[in-house]
Amino acid sequence: MDQIHSHPVKVYIYDISKGMARQLSYAMLGKQLDGIWHTAIVIHGTEYFFGGQGISSCSPGGTILGEPDSIVDLGSTEVSSEIFLEYVVALGESTYRGDKYNLFEHNCNTFSNEVAQFLTGKKIPSYVTDLPSEVLSTPFGQALRPILDSMAVNPGGSSINRQQ
Repeated sequence: MDQIHSHPVKVYIYDISKGMARQLSYAMLGKQLDGIWHTAIVIHGTEYFFGGQGISSCSPGGTILGEPDSIVDLGSTEVSSEIFLEYVVALGESTYRGDKYNLFEHNCNTFSNEVAQFLTGKKIPSYVTDLPSEVLSTPFGQALRPILDSMAVNPGGSSINRQQ
């Protein structure tokens, strides 16, 4: 009988504005934002995230963003590294290809939330997933939307794809 192993699952949360959102959001949007969030899932000693290049991975904290602003422990999973890698590669070939990236509707946080639920049944913090609708609920957010829709976040790392 195979032994079942439990693996910790964490979400790394980065403020890609490096504090600027906290300082300028009220003046620009009329509401206070604590950050512009990028998230990644850390499991099996690797950080996984979605950006304009598709799904990528690196050592934990190894993106150009440096160390995360916060780390949320989502619990643990019994999903092995082999099964997880198959799952992530399949996502990268379908739902989370680079050309499907959208800053507001299909981004790193959408990916982290879906993967967190697959692994643990838990969602990432709502203050992260609610941010796009908060920004878009403001006149300035609506005015900026055409520009922001064309943007993609690419924090580095290695692309995930099938090794042939």
